[in-house]
Order: sequence, then C-alpha cells, then structure tokens
Amino acid sequence: MPTDTSVSAHVAHALAAHAGHVFGVMGNGNAYLLDALERSRRVTFTAVRHEAGGVVAADAHFRASGRIAIATATYGAGFTNTLTPLAEAAQAHVPLVLVVGDEPTSGPRPWDVDQIALSSAVGARTYTVGRADAVATTVIAIEHALSYSVPVVLAIPYDVATLEAGEPGAVPALRLPTAVAPAGAVSTARIADIATALASAERPYLLAGRGAHLSGAGEVLGALAAATGAVTSSTALGRGVFPETAYDLGVTGGFGAEDAMELIRTADVAVVFGAALNQFTMRFGALFGPDTRVFQVDISPTATHPVVSGYVRGDARLTAEAILAELPERSGPAWRESIDADALRRQEPGADLADDGRLDPRSVAVRIAESLPEDRVVVTDGGHFIGWANMYWPVASPDRMMMVGTAYQSIGLGFPSVVGAAAARPESTVVLSTGDGGGLMALSDLESAVRAAGGRGIGVVWNDGAYGAEVNLYGLKGLATGPMMIPGVDFAALAEAVGAEGVVVTSLDDLDRLATWAAEPVSERRFLLLDCRVSTHVIAPYQQEIIRVNS
Repeated sequence: MPTDTSVSAHVAHALAAHAGHVFGVMGNGNAYLLDALERSRRVTFTAVRHEAGGVVAADAHFRASGRIAIATATYGAGFTNTLTPLAEAAQAHVPLVLVVGDEPTSGPRPWDVDQIALSSAVGARTYTVGRADAVATTVIAIEHALSYSVPVVLAIPYDVATLEAGEPGAVPALRLPTAVAPAGAVSTARIADIATALASAERPYLLAGRGAHLSGAGEVLGALAAATGAVTSSTALGRGVFPETAYDLGVTGGFGAEDAMELIRTADVAVVFGAALNQFTMRFGALFGPDTRVFQVDISPTATHPVVSGYVRGDARLTAEAILAELPERSGPAWRESIDADALRRQEPGADLADDGRLDPRSVAVRIAESLPEDRVVVTDGGHFIGWANMYWPVASPDRMMMVGTAYQSIGLGFPSVVGAAAARPESTVVLSTGDGGGLMALSDLESAVRAAGGRGIGVVWNDGAYGAEVNLYGLKGLATGPMMIPGVDFAALAEAVGAEGVVVTSLDDLDRLATWAAEPVSERRFLLLDCRVSTHVIAPYQQEIIRVNS
C-alpha cells in the first residue's frame, strides 16, 4: 500500500492546495496519484470513460467556474487519447494542468511514446516531477498554466511515482502576474483619442469578447456605453458581458440577427474590448462599414485585424476605466435611444417542418427555448448545428455558454463537457447541444454526462442523419455525399440504456415533455435527452457565410 509520503502523494498534496476538482481515467501511470487524492479527501475526483473526456471536462469546468482545470490520464495510449482536447485548450487559451504517467527514468518501454514532443506539438509545455521537487514542480506547472493561460502537462515517471519522498511540508503560494494597465506616451495618447472619438461619435458602438469577461470589465463597459450612448454587442464567447440588454444587439457575427448586423455596419466609431476579431466575429470582413473607425483593446502584442486603425495593448477593464476617466462631456442625442434592440435581436422563427418533411431546426430551437430553465448553462459540441443554441438560447453571462472544441474546429467533445459544467455549476441546469456525428464520436461519455448531471441535465441531439457541415460545404459542390451520411441512430434508446430518459422528437408537440420535465422536482427526474429528427435542408446563417466565402 502506498504511503502518504510518496512522490505521488506530494503531487496530490500540491494539487489539493490550489485545485478542488480533478477529472480523468485511472490507469497504471496515475493509479498512485488518484489513490493519494482519494485518501486526502481534499479534492473531488470525477471519473469519465475516455481520456479525452477528462481533459474536456476539466476545460469546461474552468470555463464555467474560472478555476484552474485539472485532468489526469495514464501514459502511452491514455496520454495520446488526450491530444485533441489538449490542442483545443491551447488554441482556446485555457489554463489546464494534465497530470500523466510517463516512461520510467531508465528509458522508454515498447508502449511508450515521446510525450514531451507530442505535448509540444499541440502547444503544451511539459514539467516532469522528481523525487526531491514534486511539490515545487507541481506548483510551477500550475503557475505557468495560470500566468500564460495555456495547458501544461505534468509528468510522473513510472518508476518515480512510488518513491519515498518524506513529509511534503507546506505548499508554496502561487505567484501570478497582475493585470497590465496601458503604459507609455503612445497608449496615453491613444486612450485620449478613443475617448474623444466616442464622445463625438453620432453612432458609437462597443464590442466585447471573452477577454473582457475574464478581466471583469462588464460593469465599467456598461458605464462607458451609458456615458457615450453606445450600442453594444458581444462575441459568441463574451455574450452577456454588458449589464444592460435594452441596448445590446446580442452576439456579433454569423450567430447574430441580420438586422442587428446591418445596424453595426452603420456605426461611425467602434471600440473592441478583449476580442480577437476572428473571421466569424468579423463576418469574413463584412461586420463594419467602410467608414467605421475601429479601435481595439487587447493583450495581444499588436492589433489582430487589418480593420483596426488604433490599438491599445492592455487589460480590458483597466483600459476601459482609463477611457471613461478621459471622456469629454458629450452633447446630442444618444444613438442607443433610437433603436429597438429586442426587435433587432429577433431571429427567424422557422417553419414546423422543412421541405423534406423533417423538423425545421429553427422552430425546434425556439420551442425548446420556451421551456428551458432560466438558471442554465449551455454547452455545445461542434458541427453545423452549433448555430441553433447560439442564436436561440440566450444565457445570463459568458461563463454560461461554452463551446469546447470550437477553437480547434473539433467535434465529439459535447458529452464530457456536461461533466465539467455540472461540477462547476451544481445549482444550474446543464443543457447540451450536439449533433449525431459528434454525439456518436463522444458516446463513451454519454454515461458520464448522465451520471454527472442527473435530473438537472438536458441533452439535445440535432439528429439529421448526416455530417451537416460537410453536406453544406462539399455536397453542394457536387462531391459524393455517401461518406457524409449517417444511418439512422436512436439516441433516445442509447440514453435510456445508461439511465436517462430519452424522447424521440418528430413533431413540435413531442417537445411538450421538456416543459413537464422542467416543472418536476429535480430529485424526481432523470437526465432528459431529446433526439430531434431535423432536416439538413435548413442551413444556419453562419454556414451560409462560409459557403459564400468558399464558392
């Protein structure tokens, strides 16, 4: 039996000082670590059924809670199973520590691979613990992840895991950088320039992204919008960051309502806080009009899009405070008072059925929205269907809508996302949006999602019998559609097999069960999976943009 003074126990001791939850799968390489965590009773471990799911669950837990993400897997095949979500965490700038077993110090065995090289290839640095430095190395790995918002791999060599290391002692406190305020003559002048431009603008507009949320800029951005009369909106990952919805246009880009996006094109001054202005937010270059003067505030070294004419490098909250302090007195009518944001945000309701006789996903999304609990967290897998949740299911704040996999353009990470979100938000209903392709890919963690969320979990499967994005992008170009199709799958029956309640939805009336389910006590209901048989003929607006660009 392992002692509480082994190297693995030292790692567990350090993790417990700075993290509350670990997700993963046990194997030879991390068995002693998990034993130490269980014995410590200071960290909650949630088992998933696939190593990829452990990293995904940890990622989702961070996005929903803001707390460091911790996952664990064994060496070799267990480690290589984590590479896709590890790449996603790197692309999405998620501070995550993946604790893994590794080859012994004597050299690789037949089943070992160069894990350090593989980690580096997807953007993760590796720290390897030793007999004398396990606590310090673990703390350094956590500091690195949090300081640079990146995933880190913490490796425990197989022959080191059980070595006697003595009493672990006190765990050092984390030393983390503070938020960076703009400094220097150029930044000071640019802040004054932005303040003057906003004060004199007839149609000022503020756009905020995930960076604004992470910096805690919501309140000051609300004050800046009110002081300048600006219309506001957010990126998909920053939704809800502005406190006032009466003047907010919702999500910007392909998930936004067409009338709202057309209004943004008429802005004369736009200031972007904590958003990278990627191709989807920018509507492939069509978001702003030719006469819009665009400023950007971000922590990147330079502006992230050619449309930006003035850039300030700095924390979104601190920079917004500086702009507000410099703001000249404004005169004239406020642009925001002239708009009807509710009407502008309104999306197309869709028909009951599409022209092929299957459900119109827009009408399904509208009907589901009517019955969703207000206190909800939405997690969405990748695929064509990603537009429906983003367009029709508003959430209260950015940490209540997460799309693990989107940064890396991956599918199949939906079910394990439920696990992390459910752990981070135990009081909320977790709503999953996934497709049949991604759902089948992630099927190993259907049971994990059902177990983790229980009666406060809802799964919506957009079951169109196809890889919808490929049908829309390549089927329409005349490529063979056979490889794009998925034979009919009964997800309701699959859900029933692991303890959930499954409902096959072929008419809008079938969604009445969601309303009655939501009215039942949580303790008396099961995870509800809605197997929605929708049409491939209704193409999401964001996908139509991609089709136009690729035509």
